[in-house]
Amino acid sequence: MNNQRRALFLSHGGGPLPLLGDGTHTEMVSCLKEIAARSSKPAAIIVVSAHWEAGIATVTSGANPSLIYDYSGFPPESYEIKYPCPGSPALASSIIRQLEKAGINASTDSARGFDHGLFVPLKIMYPEADIPCVQLSLIKGLDPLVHINLGRALQGLRDPSVLLIGSGFSFHNMRAFFAPETVDSQNANTSFERWLIDTCSNKSISEEERTKRLINWEAAPSARYCHPREEHLLPLQVCYGFAASSCTKFFELQILNKESSMYLWEHES
Repeated sequence: MNNQRRALFLSHGGGPLPLLGDGTHTEMVSCLKEIAARSSKPAAIIVVSAHWEAGIATVTSGANPSLIYDYSGFPPESYEIKYPCPGSPALASSIIRQLEKAGINASTDSARGFDHGLFVPLKIMYPEADIPCVQLSLIKGLDPLVHINLGRALQGLRDPSVLLIGSGFSFHNMRAFFAPETVDSQNANTSFERWLIDTCSNKSISEEERTKRLINWEAAPSARYCHPREEHLLPLQVCYGFAASSCTKFFELQILNKESSMYLWEHES
């Protein structure tokens, strides 16, 4: 049991839209519910969100974090969403110890709340809001190897009841979401998704090769079209560093009319 590691990279959609009944998020909502239903309920959750970058690895340590409505231009009810899950100062301390043991500078933030990269997908997956959660920041500079190593450092937690979630988006080009679809844009979206699925799921690839691919992700087909900035991809690198294997299962879906994917690492008991 001590060698089991559970991780999920999810594509979290557009702001609060998944919670507002938006039609372009129907598949996302169904997928997250399916993942939650097929897996045992975690005792605690660590979320690496695309929406928090810090100079060094930083972990929320408040006992009852507030919510950060880090989006704008949505209906009033978007700013009244509640997700009163508890924090976990003890888990935050454990994370800090593991990161420092790995030589990674780290600190806690007892005042920061949970951004929508946490509360939107978790409200869908675990609506009871009864699982203690902490958030772990990305590290400024957005170096993919740094984030793989961040995940590797978390392996020392050795608790299969803890779920690591990388909350990002496998496709994140804001202009493209609102531009007319063309053959070229569709081909670019598809080609990167095929590469990402193969990279994460192909069991014939060595872990050395998989690591190289995820470090050099910019060499993938249409990489910079799909990710003009990589903050929504890097939570995947953290998940991979933690799991250190091909994914157990991947999910293909449409979100905001774009091909998207999610990845689950979960050893069968």
